[in-house]
Amino acid sequence: MIQSEQLIHTFYTAFLARDYKTMQNCYTNDATFSDPVFQNLNAAEVRGMWEMFCKRSKDMHLTYSIQVADENHVEATWIPDYTFSATGKHVTNHIKSRFTIKDNKIIRHQDYFSFYKWSSQALGLPGILLGWTPLIKNKIRKAANSNLQKFMASNELAN
Repeated sequence: MIQSEQLIHTFYTAFLARDYKTMQNCYTNDATFSDPVFQNLNAAEVRGMWEMFCKRSKDMHLTYSIQVADENHVEATWIPDYTFSATGKHVTNHIKSRFTIKDNKIIRHQDYFSFYKWSSQALGLPGILLGWTPLIKNKIRKAANSNLQKFMASNELAN
């Protein structure tokens, strides 16, 4: 197994164990992350996001599979299965990940999934009816970013 592939195994294995510190250590200090909800996060925000997910997810399970790997890139699929805390609705999300690796750390992480399918599950009827609209997308993105910033601020106060 090549180093980049081992790094991504380490990342997802840590996620399964809710070991956010190991996940955080998988990223460079100038890493970026983006997905349909959390867009254009910097390294501090990426680390905060994974810590928030690990601490707040009570029933999350996931499976993952590495599809393609070379020294500098890894493509994987992963399927988290969890309860969306804001609504109490069950979500099974199918995600494609692309990682760019530098010095055996993740420098760029991009996740792809259907926002509409996710919102239909996470929000129920409002997501089914309006999950495809910019109004709902922007509302969810704004709320997610606000929750992340509040989580990070509260962690700074606690430390």
